[in-house]
Amino acid sequence: MEKWSNEIFNTPALRQSNTPIMAARRCRKRSRSKCAFALYEVLLGVAIFAIGVISLGRAVQNCLNASTISAEENVVRQILSDRMAEVQAALAVPDSEKEFKINTNYGRVILTQKAAPAALTEPDNTIITGINLVTLTARWLHAGVPQSKQIQFYVYRSG
Repeated sequence: MEKWSNEIFNTPALRQSNTPIMAARRCRKRSRSKCAFALYEVLLGVAIFAIGVISLGRAVQNCLNASTISAEENVVRQILSDRMAEVQAALAVPDSEKEFKINTNYGRVILTQKAAPAALTEPDNTIITGINLVTLTARWLHAGVPQSKQIQFYVYRSG
């Protein structure tokens, strides 16, 4: 077997050589720097994820609040509509003032009914009688803040 050599056996390897020892050292340095970069990258990703989850939670909370407010207002509209239908269907003249306390799933709603003769006149100044202006006002609390809705309508009763 022949051995090829350049007659220099005990000289140190060059810095830029491709010997296996130097390649292993270079790989270790690269892997350490990549691991450190991955740690910062993970921390940044977790921070962005946490901010996103908190924002999503706030958005869901806002949607639930809006849904609750909408449901409350629908209940109040239904109460006002029902009372208006009762007043219109009654044969008697509406009471001048009346108050109802209605318990709902969203708390107590206070319904106030006021009726007064409507001062309506014809173009020739003839006074129209028998028509009453009825005002229904609903008041309730949402998160400690007073809320109200009101409707007005005319009712004709001859007599």
